[in-house]
Amino acid sequence: MMDPVLHPRIIENKDWATALFVLSLILIALTKSVFENRFNDFTKLIYSDKYIKMYRDSSHLMSGFTIALFVVQIISFSFFLQLFLSYYGRASKSDWMLFIQLFTFITYFILAKFLIEKIIATAFKIEEFMEQFNLKKVTYRTYIGLIILPIDLILYYFDTFSKNIFLPIFTIALIINLFTYLLTIKNYQSLIMGKLFYFILYLCALEIAPYYFMYYWFTKGNT
Repeated sequence: MMDPVLHPRIIENKDWATALFVLSLILIALTKSVFENRFNDFTKLIYSDKYIKMYRDSSHLMSGFTIALFVVQIISFSFFLQLFLSYYGRASKSDWMLFIQLFTFITYFILAKFLIEKIIATAFKIEEFMEQFNLKKVTYRTYIGLIILPIDLILYYFDTFSKNIFLPIFTIALIINLFTYLLTIKNYQSLIMGKLFYFILYLCALEIAPYYFMYYWFTKGNT
């Protein structure tokens, strides 16, 4: 008779993720409470441009509303990227150290890109365009982050979904980003045409190259 072999039961620690999801919901609730009218306009962004027209001043980039939802946005994107890596067998979705690395990377990537864009805008004398462009990008990126957050929560606690779910989400995010570019270009086409070379240089250097290198690193660097 063979002796039974005992295997240790591995229980994934998800407390840290639960705490972050709760923190995100608290930040959203506080933001809605403090900036009720602005938050209501923001939630209608998908079918109304009222928010864009009312809060087009660049000073809104540093407001409490934007900063609070920026934190939620980074948490949402970090979870989404970790879940994406997990579904493709490249990481564990319960690895809190990986989450910290992703959170730090995304934060520094966005902030560093923003600062470089400010420097280039000053050098090329397209500050007005870049301020409005960044404001729209921040607005729509934050909106995407809030939409993805409940998806993160479901995907994190349930393993029954296909990895193909990521494709439509990436597609929607790409369409929204493209819409942001076209809308801003339309509003500032006279300014852009006068500095077309610098605008094309900006697009290649800061809007295409960083994402291409990240894509290359993921698809080629980790094979």
